Amino acid sequence: MDILIIGAGIGGLSLGLMAHRRGIPVRIFEAAPEIRPIGVGISILPHASKELTELGLQADLERVAVVARESCFFNRFGQFVYKEPVGTFAGYPWPQFQIHRGDLQQVLYDAFVAEAGAERVITGYRCTSIEQDGNGATATFALADGREERVTGAAVIGADGIHSQVRKILHPDDGGPIYSGVNMWRGVTPWTPYLTGQSYMRAGWLAHGKMVIYPIRNNIDAEGRQLVNWVAEVETPDHERQDWNKRGRLEDFIHYFEDWHFDFLDVPAMIRAADVILEYPMVDKDPLDRWSFGRVTLLGDAAHPMYPRGSNGAGQAILDARALADCLAADGDIDRALSAYEGLRREATAQVVRTNRTTPPDAILREVYLRSGDKPFTRIEDVMSAEEMASITNRYKQIAGYDKQSLEAKRAG
Repeated sequence: MDILIIGAGIGGLSLGLMAHRRGIPVRIFEAAPEIRPIGVGISILPHASKELTELGLQADLERVAVVARESCFFNRFGQFVYKEPVGTFAGYPWPQFQIHRGDLQQVLYDAFVAEAGAERVITGYRCTSIEQDGNGATATFALADGREERVTGAAVIGADGIHSQVRKILHPDDGGPIYSGVNMWRGVTPWTPYLTGQSYMRAGWLAHGKMVIYPIRNNIDAEGRQLVNWVAEVETPDHERQDWNKRGRLEDFIHYFEDWHFDFLDVPAMIRAADVILEYPMVDKDPLDRWSFGRVTLLGDAAHPMYPRGSNGAGQAILDARALADCLAADGDIDRALSAYEGLRREATAQVVRTNRTTPPDAILREVYLRSGDKPFTRIEDVMSAEEMASITNRYKQIAGYDKQSLEAKRAG
């Protein structure tokens, strides 16, 4: 019987392709009526790009993404704080990609369909309930025309995002996402390359506004401009339900950034030139004490939604997919395979969720903000040493699983 994957996002499609490569038949069910690009930019850090490279997708990704060169930090006055090389520029065998979420989804979808067949991705099927016995698991789907359909497979994998119906079925008392106190406005803007043209940039701090800015497509027009992804983050008690397609209003946040005219980037001008602005609260959920129930388990944001403060959510879903595909291939007993997968990934991702709340890489900016009193400095060395900043990012790499030592050990194994 097929493995039934609920959700055709990054995690679901990655699992589908990895499982198919291991001879495991899968079908992917998506609630949306069609596969279409949504969202904005995301990062694919070396631990995840390693997995995508091993799937043979590196060339496809390089055609649509920007290969990042460096990660940079600035205060809100445009003063340089810290930078470090990333991906292949830091000595990894794999690049760090900055990519539109829709482009990554399309690369995965095209690869899966080319190998498994378009009939293996079924759209317009919204999972409403799940039953199981010793022989399999049955998902009931609501269709757009009002009908219901029951589909039985060897297992059901919930890869259906932060509002996962599968998670609600397994944990009916779980509750909704937890608001961080930070609201986000996101957009993409056609813009002239800044710094190296391959720079991932964080600037400012939350109390007075923080920006995350990075290019996600190259040479989008005759002028050689890039498509630049940006995220404006502001501490505020006001937020609305999580919906990646909710339109944001410029007047709700632009005043935080009006004086951000850096030598290398006019931030308010870039924001105003955005094609569209989306609003989304920064939310996560407390780690679960269990993912797998017999022949049903969770993957990606359905299992471990996290703050987007470590550029790591999509990457952790891809790592989940690799672990689950390996466990399914190694053990024909579905219950044992899903339990083994949970043993590999549940606590590892819980640590990332907790660390994203406390000391992700942008904790560097928090410390500079506090120590400088949110004032321009004469020398950054008088505020915070490069060694201390490096220790924050290196610790995060270890927790998230993309420090070079851990990745080289996996490569050798």
